[in-house]
Amino acid sequence: MKRILIYIFIALPAGFGYAQELGKIVEDKRATSFPPDAYGMDIMFSESGFGLGFFYRHSFSDRWKLHADFSISESKDQGEVEYYNYWGEKIVPGKVNRVFLLPLYAGVQYRLFRDALTDNLRPYIEVGGGPTLVLTTPYEREFFSSLGYAQAKYTAGGYVGFGANFGLSRESLLGIGMRYYHIQFFDEGVRSMENSRLKELGGVYLILRLGAML
Repeated sequence: MKRILIYIFIALPAGFGYAQELGKIVEDKRATSFPPDAYGMDIMFSESGFGLGFFYRHSFSDRWKLHADFSISESKDQGEVEYYNYWGEKIVPGKVNRVFLLPLYAGVQYRLFRDALTDNLRPYIEVGGGPTLVLTTPYEREFFSSLGYAQAKYTAGGYVGFGANFGLSRESLLGIGMRYYHIQFFDEGVRSMENSRLKELGGVYLILRLGAML
């Protein structure tokens, strides 16, 4: 997973440059008027696995946007080592609980290089934060049956990130970005492994954004 994230991260500038070249061949280079509201889905990738999110975004100028997003993803202890037995079952020695992150955040997004780049490529930086629900389920139980034994804790967190939206469509939204999430516990945290507790959660996420504008 680390190599995949590194390769994609290296490829992003090349992809941005290619998209910009496509934008240069558009005959009408006047600024595109995009709808102010957008909603959709985030597909998330990290060292801990995959995640899924949903977002709503509102533009109040051609540079500034407000957004809200909710996501669910799994978090893993750095000490986890995965093995597979003869029957193909995954085993993580010492693992006590699965840990899931469910943040509900609000944030702002600022579009970069508004006057220098065509609208086919719209890079941005963003920051957000808010409450986070952290669920733990017993690892010894099967995944779905363990949900009935879930325990919840609440804390706060946030993220900083960057990315870009592509294309000139006024109906669909396509983008890619990276975020660094930081979620902090101010007590003993949550137990993932037998001999350790997690007090800081999060990490780097690659995000593929698919949505619609209206």
